[in-house]
Amino acid sequence: MKRVWIPQVVASLMLLFALFPDIPYGYYVLLRWICCGVFSYLAVRALDAEHQGWIWVLGITAAIYNPIVPVHLTREIWSVVNVATIGVAVASILALRISDEERHGA
Repeated sequence: MKRVWIPQVVASLMLLFALFPDIPYGYYVLLRWICCGVFSYLAVRALDAEHQGWIWVLGITAAIYNPIVPVHLTREIWSVVNVATIGVAVASILALRISDEERHGA
């Protein structure tokens, strides 16, 4: 069985760690690169699985964390966005795994 949950777990742990105070700014820059990459990858997986709703959710999530044209929000709003993103990542584990199983007849 493929480990399709590893990118989501890595992103979720990094997002959880970002909720702690006194994190250096460089960590948030790294977080943007990782999250943008992970959610872009997951959006492509959702495209392959023909999950239209997940393509949009994951694509928008990737865009929010885009490091090239960053979204500037307050720390409090970013905390809420990070928690919501953890929810998206965890939900995508189940949604994309189910679609893989449906496609492969498992």
